[in-house]
Amino acid sequence: MGLVTAILTAPLAPVRGVGWVLDKVVQEAEHEYYDPAPVQEALVKLERAREEGDIDDEEFDRREDELLRRLEEIRAYQLGQGSPSGP
Repeated sequence: MGLVTAILTAPLAPVRGVGWVLDKVVQEAEHEYYDPAPVQEALVKLERAREEGDIDDEEFDRREDELLRRLEEIRAYQLGQGSPSGP
């Protein structure tokens, strides 16, 4: 039965291959999107900008809230996936 199945489904191999590649691309995109390192780096840069006087406290608070919400979203995603939440 395995040989017959392999012969009959051989024309579908390119479709399965494309599906596999797309799955890998989606996985990598999710990995990059849900990486907390860029958000943490942005928080550090934001703090530095406030200390240097490049932005005022109101702008700092607004942008910090956005970044912290993004970080919460990442942590929730990681917990839902069973991934380690990092340092």
